[in-house]
Amino acid sequence: METNMVGWFEIPVSDMDRAKTFYETVFKVDIAIHNLGGLLMGWFPFTEGKEGAAGTLIKQESYIPSKEGVLIYFISDNVQNELDRVEDAGGQIYQPKTQISPEYGYMGVFIDSEGNRIALHSKA
Repeated sequence: METNMVGWFEIPVSDMDRAKTFYETVFKVDIAIHNLGGLLMGWFPFTEGKEGAAGTLIKQESYIPSKEGVLIYFISDNVQNELDRVEDAGGQIYQPKTQISPEYGYMGVFIDSEGNRIALHSKA
């Protein structure tokens, strides 16, 4: 395989405005909302040629938010930065900043405004 395994991700939401505000607050980014024939998507910023996968918030009846499903890791400079903004944005800390190992860095997990379990990873 010539590329990284993950090329796209979708995070289910019940309330697009609430989820957009949550993620914009936690990550300090702008999310662009697109209505594709009844499929409402909130695209995360993406720059071609940079590391990492592109992805979206997604609202449609077949997408149900859950903290039991697949776990997505967002890359961070320091996971504590985002964790510090989670509760004020309407989420909750699920696992505080935890060292994986000296060589692999740190992780933390939160529950977003929609009930999804989302992880963070950083070297510091």
